[in-house]
Amino acid sequence: MEIRPYRTINRKVTKKIKVGNISVGGDSPVSVQSMTNTLTTDIKATINQIHRLEEAGADIVRVSCPDEESTKALKGIVKEVSSPIVADIHFHYKRAIEAAEMGASCLRINPGNIGTNQRILDVIKAAKNNNCSIRIGVNAGSLDKALLEKYKEPCPEALVESAQQNIKLLEDNDFFNFKISVKSSDIFLTVKAYRKLSKICDYPLHLGVTEAGGLFTGSIKSSIGIGQLLMEGIGDTIRVSLSSDPVDEVKAGFEILKSLGIRSRGVNIISCPSCARQAFPVIETVKILEKKLAHIKKPINLSIIGCVVNGPGEAAQTEIGLTGGGQENNLLYISGVPHSKVASSEIIEKVVKLVEEKVKD
Repeated sequence: MEIRPYRTINRKVTKKIKVGNISVGGDSPVSVQSMTNTLTTDIKATINQIHRLEEAGADIVRVSCPDEESTKALKGIVKEVSSPIVADIHFHYKRAIEAAEMGASCLRINPGNIGTNQRILDVIKAAKNNNCSIRIGVNAGSLDKALLEKYKEPCPEALVESAQQNIKLLEDNDFFNFKISVKSSDIFLTVKAYRKLSKICDYPLHLGVTEAGGLFTGSIKSSIGIGQLLMEGIGDTIRVSLSSDPVDEVKAGFEILKSLGIRSRGVNIISCPSCARQAFPVIETVKILEKKLAHIKKPINLSIIGCVVNGPGEAAQTEIGLTGGGQENNLLYISGVPHSKVASSEIIEKVVKLVEEKVKD
């Protein structure tokens, strides 16, 4: 998809760190993350879910480590997957140490519940010894008690101060391979916190609206929050938090990046909402095409428009286009040029064939 001047995003250049074999920050692509929701101790189920996430395009996958059995399971999981694994650590700093030793590529620690500075120092030592990066994961729902007493409630200043305290702690101990998040379930709080942090910090930022909700509402909230920050050039890696299949998080993440022209993956379907002018059932056609083209990984733009009002114009901007026409004279376009007429009953078959041929070429 051509990027026009008015759609250019001037992304802030941050420090580049490594999360396993994935670079985050600097000139690296904005990476997409998700998190497993299987029991980590169920090694087979966790590996299977990670493979599904990788197939959907996930660059990095986070795995929860609530107990020693879970951190021990990481060793077997890491061996069977290709994406770097982030160990999600809360409350028990020893889980972070164990996870580093079991092969995690990154340790996600929450300053609000990990404990004393000494415990964080022990985690830093384990990260250094095992070539792990760290994510400082500040969350409005679990701020340090001292900061809550100072600010009375979660606010951008409290989230940023928590991040600053932990940045200093890591820097003072000669550790710089880390990224930061300052998340909230409130979009306004999230955006303001990231803006403040971005102005005073050059470390890569992990974006997300935490606990955003179900697939529909959560995708909308995340799109507004994450999208707004990305448009301002803020953010190096993203996770769309949904109460849904983790694969949906990856798909939503890529749709956000795709809509902003930041990264492209798979088929981008431009389609009309349909109306009385439609010459074929647009909504049902798009639903079927989404499923039948889900295996396509290369970026390609496809327009499915029900009538001639906007159909030819959209087809001129896409690799493959379909415009509805009267008396079953729907018209297929390739690179904006009329290609062939197609009956409504043959649309699915012919569009899928053209997309697959175009991608192969």
